[in-house]
Amino acid sequence: MSLGISLFIAMAIDAFLGEPDWVWRRLPHPAVLMGRLISRLEERLNRGTQRRAAGVLLVLVLLVTGIAVGGVLSFLGPLAEILVTAVLLAQRSLVIHVAAVADGLRQSLSAGRRAVAMIVSRDTAGMEESAVARSAIESAAENLSDGVIAPAFWFLVAGLPGLVPYKFINTADSMVGYRTERYADFGWAAAKLDDLLNLIPARLAALLIALGHGTLSQWQEIGRDARRHKSPNAGWPEAAMARAIDVALAGPRAYDGVMRPLAWVNEGAKTRIGAPAVEAAIGVLWRTWAMMLGLALVLGLIWN
Repeated sequence: MSLGISLFIAMAIDAFLGEPDWVWRRLPHPAVLMGRLISRLEERLNRGTQRRAAGVLLVLVLLVTGIAVGGVLSFLGPLAEILVTAVLLAQRSLVIHVAAVADGLRQSLSAGRRAVAMIVSRDTAGMEESAVARSAIESAAENLSDGVIAPAFWFLVAGLPGLVPYKFINTADSMVGYRTERYADFGWAAAKLDDLLNLIPARLAALLIALGHGTLSQWQEIGRDARRHKSPNAGWPEAAMARAIDVALAGPRAYDGVMRPLAWVNEGAKTRIGAPAVEAAIGVLWRTWAMMLGLALVLGLIWN
């Protein structure tokens, strides 16, 4: 079975079944196992004066482990390959978390704040309704790239030996890729490699969003806004999402009690938004997923 067909089936399983609670109540989720390994390695390696070198060692260990695990799982056959891939995709869980913010905002501002606090790291306690909605939409765009398009891309490139290492590095970046005193040096290699691994997928995500929503003519503006983002990759799906639903994203926001004057994405579009805009973003998630699903099928038929 070709990688494209395997991905097509895995994406469908993830989208329609999601994360079965009855399984993960009995077994640890692969993401949890990855996190445990990274946490233990960080405790052992993140000490002394050569922390950047230790961080490079962490990345090498994760890459070798990921390639080895992916290779072993591939030898178990197409069914195992499809099921593992479905577990490592995050379309349905992403939609559920983003939809919870829209549902929360329709109930009350405080409910919306509680829901968005589950998916973003910024301060949420003092957010107004528009800020809550923007945060959910920005998280939706970034996680569409990191949790759906990038895993699918690396699976198409190298199967599970490509997908599993990507998930290891992406998880490591989310755990140690912060510019804090503890992680600034140690997490440097994980953050840089994660940027590199997401370079193509982030732009692919933006392209699929633009193609699916008639905004490809604004590609130059999407690229302009994307390059103003503090991340070399997250700005691409975010800028494409902003134009797909005609809202302004980003802008000033607070982290750790400090307001940061970040640039607007799609400046001049609507800034007063709420649950309807979040629901529109969910529509973008599904349409972009469908386009990636179709791409996987076409590639699978061509390269069969």
